[in-house]
Formats: sequence, C-alpha cells, structure tokens
Amino acid sequence: TDGEIARLITAASGNRHGHRDAAMVLVAYRHGLRAAEVVTLRWDAIDFAHGRLHVHRAKGGSESVHPLSGRELRALRRLKRDQDPASPFIFTSERGAPFTTAGFRKMVARLGVAAEFGFPVHPHMLRHACGFKLANDGVDTRSLQAYLGHKNIQHTVRYTAMAPHRFESFWQD
Repeated sequence: TDGEIARLITAASGNRHGHRDAAMVLVAYRHGLRAAEVVTLRWDAIDFAHGRLHVHRAKGGSESVHPLSGRELRALRRLKRDQDPASPFIFTSERGAPFTTAGFRKMVARLGVAAEFGFPVHPHMLRHACGFKLANDGVDTRSLQAYLGHKNIQHTVRYTAMAPHRFESFWQD
C-alpha cells in the first residue's frame, strides 16, 4: 500500500545516503521497475524538460515512456546536483560505481527491517505493489500491461484478478 511505501521511504530518509535510497524506492515503486532496471537507470533516460522517464525493460519487456511526478523530478534533480563523482548512472555507490542489484536488494531488506515490517522485504515487492496499486485504482489491464512492460498479458492479470472494485459498475439500479 501507499502507507507501506511511505514507511520504506521514511526509513530510507534516515540513513547516511537517505536521499538516494528514498529516490530509488520511490522511482522503483512508481514505475514498477525490476531491481536490474532501477540500478541501470541512466541520466539520459530522464527528460527533465517534459517530465518523462524512458523505461528500458529487462527480460525482453516492452520499453515505454512514463510521466514523472513533481516529487520524483525534485528528487532526481537534487540527486543529479549532489552526485559526486558525476556518473552516467542515476544511482551510484559512495565510490561512484553503479549500484548493483545485490546492493539494492540488501538496501531494501534493511529498509524493511527499519520500517518494522514483520516479514522480509525484497525489491520485486515494489514492482508488485505498483501493479496492485494501479489495478486497484481502476487502470485497465492493457494499460497496466504496457506500463509494466509485460509482453504476455498473463503476467499482468494477477494484479487485476484481485482488484476489489472490478465488478462494482456491472449493474446499476
């Protein structure tokens, strides 16, 4: 839920690289990114002028262009301004190397502990949370499929199958 994502972001904000970590969680969640996709994000994928993110999918997924919210744009601008040393990659370690999927996995697990979740947290949960959030908000299955970059719609229907409001407009008395 948005509340749980907010708890992860709050937990991230309190650590040494809080802004970077919070931005990683926010961007991964909002765009349904896999760990490999978030750690390989490059600055040239961000169109600051038009507020867009060019998403290059792993696993043969369909590429797409997503809108960036004001919150995301502010976080990314600050990250770019503060990045030292400068890198073509958005999310870098303190040595300036691109973040690794293992590093992202460990960071998300630590944030889950800090946020006091009663279960282990892993990065793919951010992608699932995105899918369920959008499905529950009424996003149609084909749009959700394109947003998440699924080639096969069978991978998308898991999110809509459990959406509690999907039958509400069937009969209007």
